[in-house]
Amino acid sequence: MAGEEDITSLRLKIEGHVQGVGYRAFAANEARKLLLNGWVRNQFDGTVEILVSGPTVQVETFVGICMRGPQWSTVTNVELHRAEPPKLTGFHIASTY
Repeated sequence: MAGEEDITSLRLKIEGHVQGVGYRAFAANEARKLLLNGWVRNQFDGTVEILVSGPTVQVETFVGICMRGPQWSTVTNVELHRAEPPKLTGFHIASTY
């Protein structure tokens, strides 16, 4: 039976104009508001990668927020992949991969 305790862990690849526009800080702030665990980092190919884990409803809300992005960004695509939950709790801005 599905309920609030369902946990979802996803890896997101955010494409578009998403570096140099505050996307990582935006994503980290929104994830913290939703009490999610994970991290966000820039990739060398110009994308942003996110690992997020938490209650399914909050993760779904976060994905919707990521599709919009911060004011100066332009998100053209969001790839979603199931993932293992992060080892650390809280949400962090990680070093570029």
